[in-house]
Amino acid sequence: MSTLTRRRGTESPRSHVPHTRSKALAGATALLLPLAAMVGLAAPAEAATSATATYAKASDWGSGFEGRWTVKNTGTTTLTSWTVEWDFPSDTKVTSAWDATVTNSANHWTAKNLGWNGTLAPGASISFGFNGSGAGAPSGCKLNGASCDGGTTNPGDNAPSAPGTPVASDVTDTSVKLTWAAATDDKGVKNYDVKRGGTTVATVTGTTYTNTGLTAGTDYSYTVVARDTADQTGPASGATPVRTTGGGGGENPGGNGKVNLGYFTNWGSYTVKNLVTSGSASKITHINYAFGNVQNGKCTIGDPYEDYQKSYTAAQSVDGVADAWDQPLSGHFNQLRKLKAQYPHIKVLWSFGGWTWSGGFGQAVQNPTAFAQSCYDLVEDPRWADVFDGIDLDWEYPNACGLTCDSSGPAAFKNMMQAMRAKFGPTNLLTAAITADGSSGGKIDAADYGGAAPYINWYDVMTYDYFGTWAAQGPTAPHSPLTSYPGIPAQGFNSADAIAKLKAKGVPASKLLLGIGFYGRGWTGVTQSAPGGTATGPAAGVEPGNQYYKVLKTTCPATGTVGGTAYAHCGTDWWSYDTPATVGTKMTWAKNQGLGGAFFWEFNGDTAEGELVNAISNGLK
Repeated sequence: MSTLTRRRGTESPRSHVPHTRSKALAGATALLLPLAAMVGLAAPAEAATSATATYAKASDWGSGFEGRWTVKNTGTTTLTSWTVEWDFPSDTKVTSAWDATVTNSANHWTAKNLGWNGTLAPGASISFGFNGSGAGAPSGCKLNGASCDGGTTNPGDNAPSAPGTPVASDVTDTSVKLTWAAATDDKGVKNYDVKRGGTTVATVTGTTYTNTGLTAGTDYSYTVVARDTADQTGPASGATPVRTTGGGGGENPGGNGKVNLGYFTNWGSYTVKNLVTSGSASKITHINYAFGNVQNGKCTIGDPYEDYQKSYTAAQSVDGVADAWDQPLSGHFNQLRKLKAQYPHIKVLWSFGGWTWSGGFGQAVQNPTAFAQSCYDLVEDPRWADVFDGIDLDWEYPNACGLTCDSSGPAAFKNMMQAMRAKFGPTNLLTAAITADGSSGGKIDAADYGGAAPYINWYDVMTYDYFGTWAAQGPTAPHSPLTSYPGIPAQGFNSADAIAKLKAKGVPASKLLLGIGFYGRGWTGVTQSAPGGTATGPAAGVEPGNQYYKVLKTTCPATGTVGGTAYAHCGTDWWSYDTPATVGTKMTWAKNQGLGGAFFWEFNGDTAEGELVNAISNGLK
């Protein structure tokens, strides 16, 4: 074949078409009323009841958005009614609402409980929502005439500011010292809550704290929240990642400092909980969450429903706790958050682009600074900023052809990565999935991967899909050869040649990850067992010519190896795929080459016991 291709999304025939959610309102929807119909505010006695009101933007579809308020009784006596007030900028309005009566006077908005949801027992909460237009955010929130943060009955007492981002020092196997700049408050700061992974581990009066009793070689994340003299809490500081010393000293849970990264798709049947039940969560080091889109020069949400709206039952959830209908974050993002709480060594990157959604990169790199800003704003959205540890850019392919052809020039990729690093800073992970076309004048030669290397943590080198049924009549050939072999259909189409070419262009070996496909490519109408036979077309699979390893291992077991990978001839079908044995061979090769580790596409293809993930982990030790 004339070009190196990689098809992604072997489970779903849809080309990453996002789910849509009905924005129709529930039967309790309240029409907006004129000011004359407003109900009076709560009496002073009610205002003294301790309660909070918090706001979240549940979804945004460009021309409008869904907002959601949650009222919670944080006191010890029953709340008998509630009224939430806030201000919107002049260009932002509520267009319809449900579970509350919403009114306005110019830019000032008021929401009052309905007859059935005004009573809240201590600890209980209720949510109401609305559809809106405009891009503004609410300000000046009051609940029953008091501050919405619930810390005081005096609306004139502001909450404290965010403390400075903590600085880590004196890191040992079991402890870390944290120091931060003081917060400010109009009435005075009383103390600080030190939070590890979102959980308060200490409350201190000063601006330093030493956390002890930690585990060696483990990743932690710390923030600090200030409390004022009325016990109001302000916004959290920036997060500081800390890795304790010792414990094997590497990225790989088994040691040896190697990366074991898997792609998790937002459309597959594989769930985040499957990472736990398969045992894979303890073996991997990183996850690439695929995919976000690239549109109109910006990073955009790929599938809002799957990403952060879909609810999970207790049986489906990582921690066995069902999603509440009114919680601010659901979907895969919330499940990944729960996974990281149980497996804090795992880092998650949000991957943008892929085969189907790479067409937007050409426009994006015309203004790489603006593109980087848009990606940063999305990845660091407060609703899910703690879920992601960085960004992966999957451009297929810069200055070359994939699903579409790009003519941005050889410097475009480097310029993009330079702008990304400048925006995301030194602590966020920045990676890219790149071509493995090692042929002379091929895709590696089309972009400045060497020049971009100083800005990235590593490259995911897509050393698979070299050959497949886009050549419908063959010749049959392994889609992921480690090395060349006599009769290979195209020179340079193998892992060893690709890695050698990238090294020659100045990319350090430690910044290269070897790619493993958890699937096979296959033809039918094949009579020859050895590679190089003719075929009549693609074999049947989850897609024509494509099938998961977990299926092929029993339906068409391997009958031989070539170029360091396996092939199988069963009936008239011919397949090539990696097995635990060939994965082991490839990991030994990767270590001998000094590579940074391995990655794979994607979790859906592995067995319920995580055979291939385990083979990568064992091979990298």
